[in-house]
Amino acid sequence: MMKCPVCSSVKFYIKDPDDEYETYGFEYKDGTICFDAHTSEPEIPEIGEGAETFCDKCSWHGKLIG
Repeated sequence: MMKCPVCSSVKFYIKDPDDEYETYGFEYKDGTICFDAHTSEPEIPEIGEGAETFCDKCSWHGKLIG
């Protein structure tokens, strides 16, 4: 499981590449991205290794590492 290197939170989000004010929350478990239940499949942008990721609990942001 991926954890924030600053606060150890397991909840993260990414920004929509077309609208930086739109975000998508997720947890990273066992190499799989698990989006929040209220996020519908067509809304989810492509996420690859190296995607800019933000911690949901503190100010850390960096690249998604699996």
